[in-house]
Amino acid sequence: MKEFELEPGEHVVKQARKHWFLFLAELLPFALLAVIPFALPGFLRLAPPLAQYAAFFTVQIPLMRAALGVWLLVSWTGAWSAFTRYFLNAWVLTNERIVDIKQRGYFSREVSSVLLNRVQDVTTDVRGVLPSLLNIGDINVQSAGAVDKFHMHGIPKPEQMRDLILKYVSTPPSSTGI
Repeated sequence: MKEFELEPGEHVVKQARKHWFLFLAELLPFALLAVIPFALPGFLRLAPPLAQYAAFFTVQIPLMRAALGVWLLVSWTGAWSAFTRYFLNAWVLTNERIVDIKQRGYFSREVSSVLLNRVQDVTTDVRGVLPSLLNIGDINVQSAGAVDKFHMHGIPKPEQMRDLILKYVSTPPSSTGI
């Protein structure tokens, strides 16, 4: 991991991101936005009073080509931003700590961690039919540190991750010679 340095004797146990289904759900509005200019003429033709405007939405008109290009560029930029957040946001469990990496914007990243010996409670929360079927949930890690709670949203198999965290919480830290 380049986002943070591992201590001597520390190793990455598991890295998790949001469930892929939540990522696709974030992309859906941008896909719909990209389709609107192509579907709009057909819908306008269905309404007789508006049918005359359907001819305006053709790529033969230079202004419409430019407008379509800008529209698709905005849609693509939004989708790319969603992908960037999905790919760069991660939760990393090492044998000594939990690291939360949050990409806030294109040029803004926050990395925070909690030592496993400070973890007091780990709870999972799965709400709804779809999250239950896809096994997607949230994990809350309560600690005794300055950051009271780590919240991991949309984790695949949250019970497995919780059990893994608790396994390493109950395991004494490796001897680092300190």
